Order: sequence, then structure tokens, then C-alpha cells
Amino acid sequence: MTATATAPAAATTGDRPAHRDPNVLRWLGAYTSSMLGDSVYYLALSWAAVQAGSPAQAGLVMSASAVPRAVLLLGGGVIADRLGPRRVVIGSDAVRCAAVLAVAALLYLTSPGLWPLALLALVFGTVDAVFMPAVGALPARITGKGQLARVQGMRGLAIRFSSVAGAPLGGLGVAMGGAPLAFALAGLLIAVSVPLLISVRIGDRPADQGAATSGTAWNDLKAGLRYIRGHRVLAPLMLAIALGDLGFVGPLNVGLTLLADRRGWGASGMGWILAGFGVGAGAASLLLAVRGRVPRAGLVTGCACAVGSVAIGALAFVPSLAAAVGTALLVGLLAGLSGALCGALLQTQSDPAYLGRVTAVSSLVSLGLTPLSMPFAAAAIGAFGLGPVYAVSAAVCALGGVVVLAVPALRRAELPG
Repeated sequence: MTATATAPAAATTGDRPAHRDPNVLRWLGAYTSSMLGDSVYYLALSWAAVQAGSPAQAGLVMSASAVPRAVLLLGGGVIADRLGPRRVVIGSDAVRCAAVLAVAALLYLTSPGLWPLALLALVFGTVDAVFMPAVGALPARITGKGQLARVQGMRGLAIRFSSVAGAPLGGLGVAMGGAPLAFALAGLLIAVSVPLLISVRIGDRPADQGAATSGTAWNDLKAGLRYIRGHRVLAPLMLAIALGDLGFVGPLNVGLTLLADRRGWGASGMGWILAGFGVGAGAASLLLAVRGRVPRAGLVTGCACAVGSVAIGALAFVPSLAAAVGTALLVGLLAGLSGALCGALLQTQSDPAYLGRVTAVSSLVSLGLTPLSMPFAAAAIGAFGLGPVYAVSAAVCALGGVVVLAVPALRRAELPG
């Protein structure tokens, strides 16, 4: 394994637990506010698009951000490593805040139709391409390696809170003032993150940063990909993440809708299943946030993937809504645990100089490529039924666990104490 150059973030935080470190808590407040703003923004965008156009047009607007995000993500990782993650996150949130507030003012003053919404979605997708790698690289610069698992748990809790609270906040904004007020609320929430991020202290740039980001951006990108490919932990971990997400996305998105419809559970039943999943994932994040470290992290990750795949397959065969909710809770717990541990392993195993590019590759796998499986999952369910498709998806997830357990370096990987 390539020797890791440790960024001296620990010099600014010592061995203080992350949940008691004011510096980390300022970062967490900024991240939570930004994610909450994102949740409100997506609800406002969908509402405004449906009001201004047909359902098909609204769908195009909602998906407009996916293309630039997927195309530019790898380049975003290079930018995060070159400029530093905090600077990139601050700039990204400032741009997103300005764009959302501009559209809010435009919608308040006129009725411009769909074009500003589509443009806003494109801006968000483009900015996300640099924002996501920088967000993934930042924790390693604000705390010591021994606290990164705890930070992943805290980050997971922030994501769960934002998804739960964002929809009601966005709905309240729409009810009180329509899409303009909801967009304004989203912009203000994102704006709160900027001064908090400015106040966050970060460790020095990695000592080998110049060597890792020299020459052209294209050369830096190729160097990052070579680094991942030659790393005995990161390379198989990326494959395991890809397989886990590929088997997980279809059944837990489009599959749940079709399952609830065919079983007669309706939208409320699907909501209960999703709530069960959210509770399980939140519990996994809370576990990491409290404990701070899971012994034998690689082995636990592989086992969680393998057992979680069985729970995913079982969803198609449960006899009642209550059983489906309980199974979804188990899926959330195991998927949340394996996902958080994968994130912590990525952070602790990566050379800090390459962390933006490492995060970009994992984000591209999880957010850029695996969502493309959803239409195929829907078509397969229509052709073969729920059971076979869920079984195949579970097998793909299980393969991710097999990769973790079969590669000795990954299976034996530990999180720093």
C-alpha cells in the first residue's frame, strides 16, 4: 500500500473527540445547513417545474443536473486537490446561494417559464461536480484520522436530518409564498454555511501536494486514477462500492414504488417502508458518531454487505407491511453501517493529496452511474416480476461483500484508533 502522508490536521485538534471539537462542530453546522438548503431547493424546483410545464418537461428539468454532475465529477476532484477542499466548498456554496436567490427574485417579479429552472438545475449539477469531491476531502483536514469514522457518523446524521426536515420546510415555504419563497428559504439556508465554513480551521496542505498535483489537470486526473488502481485497499473497495450501490439503487427506489403498488400498501405504505429504512440508517450513523471506531472495519463492512443483501432480497417476499418495514429497517442499518465504514476507509486509506480525486471516483460510481440502473430495474420488474429482480439485485450486492471479504488487505483494513 502506498505510504500515506498525514495532513497535520491533528495538530490543530489534538486527540479531542470530533463531537466535542468546536472546529468540527462548525463544519457540521455548515454541512447540515447546506444539505437542508439542498432538500428545500429540490422540493421547490420540482414544484415550480410542475407548475410551469408538463410532467415530461418537469422531469427533464429535474434530471438536468445529472449530466454535468456525472461528466465533470472527475475534474472536480482534481480542482479540490489543487485548490484545497475548504476553498472549493465555500465557493460552491456561494455560487449555489447566489443562483437560487436570483431565481427566487426572478420568479417573484415575473413568470419566466421553465428556462430559469433548467438553467438553475444545470448550475447546481456543474457546481456539485466540484462540491462533492471537496466535501469528501474536507474532514481529513479538520480532524485527526482517529476521528474520521466518528465524523462519517455525524455526517450521516446530518444527511438524515436534512432529508427529514427539508421536505416539510420546503412545503411550508411553498404554502406560504409559492416557489419564490421556497427558493429564497433554500438560498438563505445555503448562505448560513458560508460564514461557518470561513471560521473552520484546517490543517496544512499535504507535504507531497505539489508532486501530486503538478502539470496539467489531465495529468493530475490520470495520476489519481493510477493511484487508485495501484492501491491494494482502495481499488477493491471502489469495486465493492460499485457492486453494492448497483444492487441497492433499483430495489430501494423504483422497486419500492412498484412493490407497494402491487401489494396494495399504497403511498402511505411506501412511506412507512422508507421511514423504516431511514431509522435504520440513522441508527448506524449514530452508532459511529458515538463509538467513533468499529474494530475490524473491513471485516464488518464485508459482513454487513453480505447480510444486507439477504435483507434486500427478502423485501420482495415479505407477507405484510409490518414485515416490510422491519426488513427495511434492517436494510437501512446494515447499508448505513457499510456505507459509513466505506467512507471512513476511503478517507483513512487515501493519501490526503489524492483525497479529492478518490472521493470524485467514489461519487461518480454512487451518484453518476448507478442511478442509470433504475430504468432497467423497472423494465425487468415489468418483464420478470418483483421476486427475480430483487433476487438478482441482492446477488449483486452480495458480490460487493464477497469482494471485501476475499481481498485480504481490504478484509483486514482497520480504522485508526
